[in-house]
Amino acid sequence: MADEIRYEYKTVQTVRGADGLVISKLRKDGWELVDQTPGMLRSTLEFRRPKKPLPRLLIGAAIGGFVLLAVVVGVGAAFEGGGGKKDESKQPAVATATASAGPSGTSTPTPARSAAAEVITPQNNPEFAALLKTADSCDSANPDFATKYRGRTVAFDGSIVHMAPHGDYDTRYDLLLGPGDQGPKTVTGPDFKYEDVNVLELKLTGGNVPTAIRAGDTFRFVAVVGEFHAKQCLFFLDPVSTETR
Repeated sequence: MADEIRYEYKTVQTVRGADGLVISKLRKDGWELVDQTPGMLRSTLEFRRPKKPLPRLLIGAAIGGFVLLAVVVGVGAAFEGGGGKKDESKQPAVATATASAGPSGTSTPTPARSAAAEVITPQNNPEFAALLKTADSCDSANPDFATKYRGRTVAFDGSIVHMAPHGDYDTRYDLLLGPGDQGPKTVTGPDFKYEDVNVLELKLTGGNVPTAIRAGDTFRFVAVVGEFHAKQCLFFLDPVSTETR
C-alpha cells in the first residue's frame, strides 16, 4: 500500500548503566526503542524509525540510471569479448601490506607501521618516560610535553587515582589517572584527568571487561594529549581506549 509505513532498524550494544544516555541520544534523531535485552556486561537495544519516502522524480531518475548503466556495461562487455587476449601488464597492481624497497635498497615503512609509530609510549619516547616518573605534578615537564605533543596519542599502564561524579550527573564522571598500579596511593607522575566522561566513552576492552569501574582499577590507557592547566596542575587527556590488564 502507498500509505504503508516502512521502517529502518538499528541494533546497539551498550555497557550496563549507559542505556539511558544512548536511548536519549537516539530518540533525538527520531529512533524509537522497540526492545531492550540486558546481559551480564552489556545490554542490547533495538531501535526503529520510519524511512523517508523517495520523491517520485528521484525514483524515476534512479530507474533511468540503472537502464543506462546496463546498456554501458553490455557495450563494454561486447568490446572486451571481441578484443582478443587482455594485456595483463595494464591490470592494476594489488596493494599489499609488505614493505617496499627504497632507492638505497632499504625497506620503507608501510602505512600500518607508520600508524603504530604515531602512538607515544614510555618505550619509544624518552620525554614521555621521564614525564611519568616526575615527583611533582606541577613540574615544568608537564606544560612542555603538553605544548609539544598536543593532539598526539599516548599509551601507558596506569590506574584510577580518584573518581567522582561530574556536577549533578549520576552516570558522568571526572577521573584522575596516574601511571603504575598504586591507584589512590600514586605519588609520581602527572595528574592526568578525564573530565565529564561516561563509562561508554572509555571504550573498555580486554578479556575481562568490568561491569563498573572504581578508584584503584588498573588499565592500559590510550588517550589524546590535551591541555595542561597550571593553576590546578592537571594534565587533561581525551580517552581513545581503556584495556583491562
